[in-house]
Amino acid sequence: MKFSDFVAPDAIRSHVEAGTKEGVIREMAQALVDAGRIAAADMDGIVKAIMKREDLGSTGIGRGVAVPHTKHPSVNRLVGTVAVSPRGIDFESLDGEPVQLFFLLVSPPDRPGDHLRALENISRQLRDDSFCRLLKAAKGPVEIQQLLEEADSHGVVS
Repeated sequence: MKFSDFVAPDAIRSHVEAGTKEGVIREMAQALVDAGRIAAADMDGIVKAIMKREDLGSTGIGRGVAVPHTKHPSVNRLVGTVAVSPRGIDFESLDGEPVQLFFLLVSPPDRPGDHLRALENISRQLRDDSFCRLLKAAKGPVEIQQLLEEADSHGVVS
């Protein structure tokens, strides 16, 4: 699975304003609403579902990266977005470090394979330190989208 299979380019945010875990999740969900990928009426339910998942254990996987995700019946296909917080947010990460790079995923409950393949793709790509560094330094959504496309094409960004 590639980033282009689930990341909504028009929902990418290169500079989130939120300073809290729930705030950044809400801001990313709003970006998906604004992009027409999730219905406004479903946003609160999706945010609550993601926060419930966070209660099980932080999706802050370390090295300044978090992958908040959930399954929700309001979507009929996997959808996601990417956001960057230049200053970093306390996300209760496994390594205790602030998170700057966020990948948010929402998938239908009846498509667990897609959900897992997307999570696998994200974690594989995020093992590349230069890819993470470039994403965190990106100047805007277009640059982030270009980095995702390059990762899709080559597997890693050089």
